[in-house]
Amino acid sequence: MKWLVTFFETGVGKKLLMGFTGLFLILFLVVHLVGNLQLLKDDGGEAFNTYAHFMTTNPLIKVIAYGNYFFLLLHAFVGISLAIYNRKAKGKRNAVAFKNPRVTWASQNMALLGMLILAFLFMHMGDFWFKMKTGQLNVVDYGNGEVKDLFSAVSASFKELWIVIAYVIGQIVLAYHLWHGFQSAFQSLGVNHIKYTPFIKQFGKWYSILIPLGFAILPLYYYFFK
Repeated sequence: MKWLVTFFETGVGKKLLMGFTGLFLILFLVVHLVGNLQLLKDDGGEAFNTYAHFMTTNPLIKVIAYGNYFFLLLHAFVGISLAIYNRKAKGKRNAVAFKNPRVTWASQNMALLGMLILAFLFMHMGDFWFKMKTGQLNVVDYGNGEVKDLFSAVSASFKELWIVIAYVIGQIVLAYHLWHGFQSAFQSLGVNHIKYTPFIKQFGKWYSILIPLGFAILPLYYYFFK
């Protein structure tokens, strides 16, 4: 096992970990957005509360959720470690970035963007996840047993302007992070082909726009139209 630890202490090993955890989190974002879009249904929160109940009580989903927390923290830790590793590379990274006009602002500031996303997630989980886990929510019954009323907490929060602004800014930061991170995750795992890479890059750009936009629509919709 020592060789494995040694390998992941190298730049290549760190990039592999970033690619693997990044792809896992990319898939999670899609699933999370599909669930959150239940907020757009005009049913008094039944669809969203039912979804939230399933996600927090199903044993398999709970295992996946804990895995997601682990991968999220691992992704953040390795990202910071990789940024420090690159800074110690005697300025080579900065020299290459200066000479290469294709290097984007996002690619040069992935660690900063990642830390801002992590701060947003702490706020997000403190506002909703913590309340749900500590019994601060009311319960409702739609005829199939009682479920926690997360919908009311979400809709009330999205009436607060500062929360809406924070969420929109958080999604803009996420979009920048994904703009570079999507394609970079595939490249870190060795998927770099003359035929497929252009498609991955283009798909990644659309993904980095549409997924954060989908999340940002929700607080804006509740603040302006509900």
